[in-house]
Amino acid sequence: MDDGLDERLIASASWENPQALVELGCDLADADRPADAEHCFRRALELGASWVWLNLGHALTSQHRLEEAATAYRQAADVGEADAWLNLGLVLEELGDLDGAERAYRRADDLGDSEGTLALAFLLRERGEYAAAKQLARRAAASGSSQAAGVVVSWQWNETLDPAIEPALRVGAEHYPPARADLADLLSATGRSGEARRVLERGAKLGEREAWLPLGNLYIDELGDHESAEAAYRSGIAAGDTHCHHNLGVVLAGRGDAEGALEQFRLGAVAGDQLAAAALRELLGKDR
Repeated sequence: MDDGLDERLIASASWENPQALVELGCDLADADRPADAEHCFRRALELGASWVWLNLGHALTSQHRLEEAATAYRQAADVGEADAWLNLGLVLEELGDLDGAERAYRRADDLGDSEGTLALAFLLRERGEYAAAKQLARRAAASGSSQAAGVVVSWQWNETLDPAIEPALRVGAEHYPPARADLADLLSATGRSGEARRVLERGAKLGEREAWLPLGNLYIDELGDHESAEAAYRSGIAAGDTHCHHNLGVVLAGRGDAEGALEQFRLGAVAGDQLAAAALRELLGKDR
């Protein structure tokens, strides 16, 4: 149902009230009609509603028109929309402009946006600036960001493997999906594989990409259930976890499906997975 959206959109051709246009645009955006939402937001801007640049940026981002979205977010920032800096950083990062993204995130951080602070932490960590990233994540957590708190404890587990942080991981798991996978890792390491499996199955039901690979591994290692593992790896691939290609390839190779395994290793190698690339070389070498 469009709840009268088409009728409202037709009627809006004669509207001179920017607020009404923005409300319609937001409803259209919620209905996954970003092009129509864009039309409404642009008309509101023509009527002088400069604060609508942020909405326009969202509509353009939804249409993957990232260069235009960056321009809209810059305009929004210029008229004082603090949220524009985080969104500008995200778009610039996707466009590959990491220096521009860092500047935008730093501006968001300066304005007290904990999401901007955390985005900056992720960016610096990708660049190998681990100490600075950790400090930023902790600051975001201290400001009240539950996601940042999950990030902090996840990074801590991967650095220390300290089982004493289990309570913090349990809290973080509900706000940061990798922390759930880390909790499962801790549970497996301390002899509680059944609970680890249940933790990951919950993550899978919630649609968390990070749950599928370790869940598939648990199905094999703890239950010897290769069929369920295959389904988990395929779900992980569908969710965007390219590392699952390697594990799926191993399962297929184990059942004698060399062609299927070769395809998965190739896909993983193309995506940059070194394990998949090594398995591909080994399999191709055996065929010579």
